[in-house]
Amino acid sequence: MTTAKDIMTTGTQWIPAHETLDRAAQMMRDHKVGALPVSANGEQDRMVGIITDRDIVIKCVASGHDPSQMTAADLCDGTPRWIDAAADVEVVLEEMQSHRIRRLPVIEDKRLIGMISEADLARNLSDEQIAGWAERVYSRL
Repeated sequence: MTTAKDIMTTGTQWIPAHETLDRAAQMMRDHKVGALPVSANGEQDRMVGIITDRDIVIKCVASGHDPSQMTAADLCDGTPRWIDAAADVEVVLEEMQSHRIRRLPVIEDKRLIGMISEADLARNLSDEQIAGWAERVYSRL
């Protein structure tokens, strides 16, 4: 059985909720990632959300806001989705498909240990699995 832990990327970087969006963009650039989990008050044990490069562009810059004045917390809404490290890859796909998300934090013993992205899926899944996932995530229902 292939698990979430088997296909994830390790070394996930956090951003504190109080940090500005310009700093978030710099971190994404420096770590070559498109998303950062947001931690509550710098406590890396508690994820309060995830922000993406697209969030920064659409919800901040394109809306006329200053990324040096908005914080990561300003973009966090709803309950962040995550998956247990031991979850089967089919459960990973279902979670991502049902919530139409492209990145999924991986949790083990209540701690973030990695992130699953589209690139991780492409490297580890069959063409059929990827095609089914993409169809359900990107379709406009």
